[in-house]
Amino acid sequence: MGRATSSGASDAFRGLTEGVATGISALSSLVFFLAMTVLSLFFLLKDGPSIRSWGERHMGVPRDVAHTITERTQQSLRGYFFGVTIVAVFNAVLVGGGALLLGVPLAGTIAVVTFLGAYIPYLGAWTAGAFSVLLALGGAGPDAAGGMVVIQLLSNGPFQQIVQPIAYGAALGIHPLAVLVLTIAGGALFGAVGLILAAPMAAAITRISADLSRANEGAEGAEGASAPVPAPT
Repeated sequence: MGRATSSGASDAFRGLTEGVATGISALSSLVFFLAMTVLSLFFLLKDGPSIRSWGERHMGVPRDVAHTITERTQQSLRGYFFGVTIVAVFNAVLVGGGALLLGVPLAGTIAVVTFLGAYIPYLGAWTAGAFSVLLALGGAGPDAAGGMVVIQLLSNGPFQQIVQPIAYGAALGIHPLAVLVLTIAGGALFGAVGLILAAPMAAAITRISADLSRANEGAEGAEGASAPVPAPT
Protein backbone atom coordinates (compact mmCIF):
# COMPACT_ATOMS: atom_id res chain seq x y z
CA MET A 1 0.00 0.00 0.00
CA GLY A 2 2.78 2.40 0.96
CA ARG A 3 4.74 1.48 -2.15
CA ALA A 4 1.72 2.17 -4.38
CA THR A 5 1.15 5.52 -2.68
CA SER A 6 4.80 6.45 -3.09
CA SER A 7 4.72 5.43 -6.76
CA GLY A 8 1.55 7.47 -7.36
CA ALA A 9 3.02 10.52 -5.67
CA SER A 10 6.21 10.16 -7.71
CA ASP A 11 4.23 9.94 -10.97
CA ALA A 12 2.13 12.96 -10.00
CA PHE A 13 5.24 14.96 -9.14
CA ARG A 14 6.88 13.95 -12.43
CA GLY A 15 3.78 14.94 -14.37
CA LEU A 16 3.63 18.26 -12.54
CA THR A 17 7.27 19.08 -13.21
CA GLU A 18 6.91 18.12 -16.88
CA GLY A 19 3.84 20.34 -17.16
CA VAL A 20 5.65 23.25 -15.52
CA ALA A 21 8.65 22.75 -17.81
CA THR A 22 6.41 22.69 -20.87
CA GLY A 23 4.62 25.84 -19.71
CA ILE A 24 7.91 27.65 -19.09
CA SER A 25 9.19 26.60 -22.53
CA ALA A 26 6.01 27.84 -24.24
CA LEU A 27 6.10 31.09 -22.28
CA SER A 28 9.76 31.71 -23.12
CA SER A 29 9.06 31.07 -26.80
CA LEU A 30 6.19 33.56 -26.68
CA VAL A 31 8.33 36.18 -24.92
CA PHE A 32 11.11 35.67 -27.50
CA PHE A 33 8.63 36.02 -30.37
CA LEU A 34 7.12 39.21 -28.94
CA ALA A 35 10.58 40.68 -28.25
CA MET A 36 11.73 39.96 -31.81
CA THR A 37 8.49 41.41 -33.19
CA VAL A 38 8.90 44.64 -31.24
CA LEU A 39 12.58 44.91 -32.17
CA SER A 40 11.86 44.29 -35.87
CA LEU A 41 9.04 46.85 -35.82
CA PHE A 42 11.35 49.42 -34.23
CA PHE A 43 13.99 49.04 -36.94
CA LEU A 44 11.40 48.98 -39.73
CA LEU A 45 9.93 52.26 -38.50
CA LYS A 46 13.36 53.79 -37.93
CA ASP A 47 15.21 52.63 -41.06
CA GLY A 48 12.40 51.50 -43.37
CA PRO A 49 13.41 53.50 -46.49
CA SER A 50 17.07 52.51 -46.26
CA ILE A 51 16.18 48.85 -45.69
CA ARG A 52 13.90 48.95 -48.71
CA SER A 53 16.57 50.58 -50.86
CA TRP A 54 19.15 47.98 -49.79
CA GLY A 55 16.71 45.15 -50.56
CA GLU A 56 15.93 46.56 -54.01
CA ARG A 57 19.64 46.73 -54.86
CA HIS A 58 20.17 43.08 -53.93
CA MET A 59 17.16 41.46 -55.58
CA GLY A 60 19.06 40.61 -58.74
CA VAL A 61 16.47 42.25 -61.01
CA PRO A 62 16.35 45.69 -62.70
CA ARG A 63 15.84 48.51 -60.24
CA ASP A 64 12.42 49.53 -61.59
CA VAL A 65 11.19 45.92 -61.32
CA ALA A 66 12.53 45.68 -57.77
CA HIS A 67 10.79 48.94 -56.89
CA THR A 68 7.51 47.60 -58.29
CA ILE A 69 7.84 44.45 -56.20
CA THR A 70 8.51 46.29 -52.94
CA GLU A 71 5.83 48.91 -53.61
CA ARG A 72 3.12 46.36 -54.33
CA THR A 73 4.17 44.22 -51.36
CA GLN A 74 3.90 47.24 -49.08
CA GLN A 75 0.49 48.12 -50.49
CA SER A 76 -0.78 44.59 -49.89
CA LEU A 77 0.51 44.53 -46.32
CA ARG A 78 -1.11 47.92 -45.67
CA GLY A 79 -4.33 46.54 -47.13
CA TYR A 80 -4.07 43.51 -44.87
CA PHE A 81 -3.72 45.64 -41.74
CA PHE A 82 -6.59 47.84 -42.93
CA GLY A 83 -8.68 44.69 -43.14
CA VAL A 84 -7.54 43.70 -39.64
CA THR A 85 -8.63 47.14 -38.44
CA ILE A 86 -12.11 46.65 -39.93
CA VAL A 87 -12.44 43.29 -38.18
CA ALA A 88 -11.09 44.80 -34.94
CA VAL A 89 -13.70 47.57 -35.04
CA PHE A 90 -16.45 45.03 -35.70
CA ASN A 91 -15.36 42.85 -32.75
CA ALA A 92 -14.96 45.85 -30.45
CA VAL A 93 -18.44 47.19 -31.24
CA LEU A 94 -20.04 43.76 -30.85
CA VAL A 95 -18.28 42.84 -27.60
CA GLY A 96 -18.47 46.33 -26.10
CA GLY A 97 -22.15 46.62 -26.98
CA GLY A 98 -22.84 43.20 -25.50
CA ALA A 99 -21.03 44.13 -22.29
CA LEU A 100 -23.08 47.32 -22.09
CA LEU A 101 -26.36 45.43 -22.52
CA LEU A 102 -25.35 42.89 -19.89
CA GLY A 103 -24.51 45.62 -17.41
CA VAL A 104 -20.82 44.73 -17.22
CA PRO A 105 -18.69 47.55 -15.78
CA LEU A 106 -15.95 49.14 -17.90
CA ALA A 107 -17.63 48.20 -21.18
CA GLY A 108 -15.55 50.85 -22.97
CA THR A 109 -12.34 49.33 -21.62
CA ILE A 110 -13.47 45.89 -22.79
CA ALA A 111 -14.11 47.31 -26.27
CA VAL A 112 -10.64 48.89 -26.39
CA VAL A 113 -8.92 45.69 -25.23
CA THR A 114 -10.90 43.69 -27.80
CA PHE A 115 -9.89 46.13 -30.54
CA LEU A 116 -6.19 45.94 -29.66
CA GLY A 117 -6.29 42.18 -29.21
CA ALA A 118 -7.43 41.72 -32.81
CA TYR A 119 -3.93 42.72 -33.98
CA ILE A 120 -2.34 39.79 -32.11
CA PRO A 121 -3.16 36.48 -33.84
CA TYR A 122 -4.85 33.89 -31.60
CA LEU A 123 -3.37 35.10 -28.33
CA GLY A 124 -5.02 38.52 -28.56
CA ALA A 125 -8.54 37.16 -28.98
CA TRP A 126 -8.17 34.71 -26.09
CA THR A 127 -6.64 37.34 -23.82
CA ALA A 128 -9.33 39.92 -24.60
CA GLY A 129 -12.02 37.28 -24.15
CA ALA A 130 -10.67 36.17 -20.77
CA PHE A 131 -10.38 39.81 -19.67
CA SER A 132 -14.02 40.56 -20.55
CA VAL A 133 -15.33 37.38 -18.89
CA LEU A 134 -13.40 38.03 -15.68
CA LEU A 135 -14.67 41.61 -15.53
CA ALA A 136 -18.22 40.37 -16.10
CA LEU A 137 -17.85 37.73 -13.40
CA GLY A 138 -16.45 40.15 -10.85
CA GLY A 139 -18.69 43.09 -11.67
CA ALA A 140 -22.03 41.64 -12.75
CA GLY A 141 -22.11 38.01 -11.62
CA PRO A 142 -22.00 34.56 -13.23
CA ASP A 143 -24.99 35.15 -15.52
CA ALA A 144 -23.29 38.15 -17.16
CA ALA A 145 -20.04 36.17 -17.39
CA GLY A 146 -21.89 33.37 -19.19
CA GLY A 147 -23.37 35.93 -21.56
CA MET A 148 -19.91 37.33 -22.27
CA VAL A 149 -18.63 33.84 -23.04
CA VAL A 150 -21.39 33.43 -25.65
CA ILE A 151 -20.70 36.88 -27.14
CA GLN A 152 -16.95 36.18 -27.36
CA LEU A 153 -17.52 32.80 -29.00
CA LEU A 154 -19.86 34.34 -31.57
CA SER A 155 -17.61 37.35 -32.18
CA ASN A 156 -14.43 35.32 -32.69
CA GLY A 157 -16.20 32.43 -34.37
CA PRO A 158 -18.98 32.50 -36.99
CA PHE A 159 -19.41 36.28 -37.12
CA GLN A 160 -15.72 36.89 -37.67
CA GLN A 161 -15.54 34.15 -40.29
CA ILE A 162 -18.24 36.02 -42.23
CA VAL A 163 -16.82 39.52 -41.83
CA GLN A 164 -13.12 38.70 -42.23
CA PRO A 165 -13.09 37.52 -45.88
CA ILE A 166 -15.28 40.48 -46.90
CA ALA A 167 -13.07 43.01 -45.08
CA TYR A 168 -9.82 41.52 -46.36
CA GLY A 169 -11.22 41.17 -49.87
CA ALA A 170 -12.23 44.82 -49.98
CA ALA A 171 -8.89 45.95 -48.52
CA LEU A 172 -6.76 43.74 -50.79
CA GLY A 173 -8.84 44.05 -53.95
CA ILE A 174 -9.54 40.33 -54.34
CA HIS A 175 -12.73 38.30 -54.05
CA PRO A 176 -13.78 37.27 -50.51
CA LEU A 177 -14.00 33.62 -51.62
CA ALA A 178 -10.39 33.81 -52.80
CA VAL A 179 -9.41 35.23 -49.40
CA LEU A 180 -11.16 32.35 -47.66
CA VAL A 181 -9.55 29.67 -49.85
CA LEU A 182 -6.08 31.24 -49.63
CA THR A 183 -6.30 31.60 -45.85
CA ILE A 184 -7.33 27.97 -45.37
CA ALA A 185 -4.66 26.71 -47.79
CA GLY A 186 -1.95 28.92 -46.28
CA GLY A 187 -2.81 27.76 -42.77
CA ALA A 188 -2.80 24.10 -43.81
CA LEU A 189 0.56 24.36 -45.59
CA PHE A 190 2.51 26.86 -43.49
CA GLY A 191 0.70 27.16 -40.16
CA ALA A 192 0.09 30.51 -38.51
CA VAL A 193 2.44 32.37 -40.87
CA GLY A 194 0.60 31.08 -43.92
CA LEU A 195 -2.73 31.87 -42.30
CA ILE A 196 -1.72 35.51 -41.93
CA LEU A 197 0.31 36.15 -45.08
CA ALA A 198 -1.35 33.97 -47.74
CA ALA A 199 -3.97 36.52 -48.84
CA PRO A 200 -1.74 39.66 -48.84
CA MET A 201 1.09 37.84 -50.65
CA ALA A 202 -1.34 36.53 -53.28
CA ALA A 203 -2.68 40.06 -53.77
CA ALA A 204 0.87 41.42 -54.09
CA ILE A 205 1.85 38.77 -56.65
CA THR A 206 -1.28 39.48 -58.70
CA ARG A 207 -0.58 43.21 -58.77
CA ILE A 208 3.13 42.76 -59.51
CA SER A 209 2.32 40.44 -62.43
CA ALA A 210 -0.19 42.95 -63.82
CA ASP A 211 2.30 45.83 -63.50
CA LEU A 212 5.10 43.91 -65.19
CA SER A 213 2.76 42.78 -67.96
CA ARG A 214 1.68 46.38 -68.65
CA ALA A 215 5.30 47.53 -68.59
CA ASN A 216 6.28 44.85 -71.13
CA GLU A 217 3.36 45.77 -73.39
CA GLY A 218 4.33 49.43 -73.20
CA ALA A 219 7.96 48.64 -74.04
CA GLU A 220 6.92 46.49 -77.01
CA GLY A 221 4.59 49.23 -78.26
CA ALA A 222 7.36 51.83 -77.99
CA GLU A 223 9.76 49.60 -79.91
CA GLY A 224 7.17 49.06 -82.65
CA ALA A 225 6.49 52.79 -82.94
CA SER A 226 10.19 53.63 -83.20
CA ALA A 227 10.99 50.95 -85.79
CA PRO A 228 11.96 52.45 -89.19
CA VAL A 229 9.32 52.32 -91.90
CA PRO A 230 10.63 50.55 -95.03
CA ALA A 231 10.88 52.78 -98.11
CA PRO A 232 8.34 52.08 -100.82
CA THR A 233 9.70 50.23 -103.84
